[in-house]
Amino acid sequence: MTTFEWRGPFTNAEANALHADAFDHRPFDDDWHAQLDRHSVGWVTARADGDLVGFVNVVWDGLVHAFIQDTAVAGRAQRQGIGVGLIAVARDNARAAGCEWLHVDFADHLRSFYFDACGFSPTNAGLIQLKGE
Repeated sequence: MTTFEWRGPFTNAEANALHADAFDHRPFDDDWHAQLDRHSVGWVTARADGDLVGFVNVVWDGLVHAFIQDTAVAGRAQRQGIGVGLIAVARDNARAAGCEWLHVDFADHLRSFYFDACGFSPTNAGLIQLKGE
């Protein structure tokens, strides 16, 4: 059984290992707690048998706009509804915090997940690549 928790406890080591697994890169030594304290209205953790198997960060502008960042589900736990659960808890708690809009951007292969499974609507948006120009 998977449990979801708004602002659930986790260690930096757990978050770094989960992100390395979910995004297929080497583990980093990021200080997630410092980042969340500075930029986030909250986050959601998902745990199965005590292990961190999902995480999403909800950053905000301090007013009415919240932004989904770093939706991560462990490889062994993907395609079990954990990502949808993370987004649902994030949505409900961003609303409870007074946010009026929840934004997300994503790679094209995730369109069905965000639009169909999670209920986001397509919008026009812009992007400038700042690194690698």
